[in-house]
Amino acid sequence: MKLFSNNLYIVSTPIGNLDDITLRALNVLKNSDIILCEDTRHSIKLLNHYKIKKRLVSYHKFNEKNKVSSIIEYFNQGKILSLISDAGTPLLSDPGRILVNECVKNKIKVVPIPGVSSITSAASISGFTDKFLFYGFLPKTENELSKVLSSLSENQYTQIFFIPSNKINFFIKGFKKYFPGRKILIAKEITKIHEAFIREDIDELKLFKNPLRGELTVVISENIIKVKRFNEEKIVNKIRKYLKKYSLKDTVNLILETEKINKKKIYDLCLKIRNEKNI
Repeated sequence: MKLFSNNLYIVSTPIGNLDDITLRALNVLKNSDIILCEDTRHSIKLLNHYKIKKRLVSYHKFNEKNKVSSIIEYFNQGKILSLISDAGTPLLSDPGRILVNECVKNKIKVVPIPGVSSITSAASISGFTDKFLFYGFLPKTENELSKVLSSLSENQYTQIFFIPSNKINFFIKGFKKYFPGRKILIAKEITKIHEAFIREDIDELKLFKNPLRGELTVVISENIIKVKRFNEEKIVNKIRKYLKKYSLKDTVNLILETEKINKKKIYDLCLKIRNEKNI
């Protein structure tokens, strides 16, 4: 495979098992003049394993804005560049977007070198629908997490997240609140020695007594309970009518008796209408 200096090669690398790298990825890395790495100390282990001796340039979320102009200059000098992350496919919850956009602006071709991804690996063994949304890392504060999960709960498809293992119980509480009736797969340390998979109904999932260790990819199933799309104008009129006679709690319950709608969504709508001055 011939490499070109006016191309940026986005190279996928193993997420644990070093044997998972592709022959094409090895060829690109061996023939690159410069390899952009998220963490040179981490990437050198992979490169040493395959006896690849190349110039490594640190490129991560803390310096990517400042490094872009110097990286573009490498292309002007005729250098062949590839980009790798610490593990898996670059740019998916990893730095690189700013560089890719700058390359596009400068007519530099961006070439994917496909390979391993914990996202597709977890999705492939989940048994859930193949229509999925990948969110990445969720917020770590309760208020922000609630906002995000409340919005995502309206999505009927499979959803995939990266979760820090030391906060697994914090996120489980959120999943139980906003994704009732769904199933969950917790994929731990995919392709590594301590690889493990936990499958459970979210409603039945217990908090972990001992914190999990390692990298977690969490897959939430599609909404098993079909939720009927509702006529919001019709519902709003009902809520206004009920709120004149009943409490907020009773209004929510009355709506839920006739409409199969997410309770949290109905509650938020009732609360919003109650706070209006024209009720």
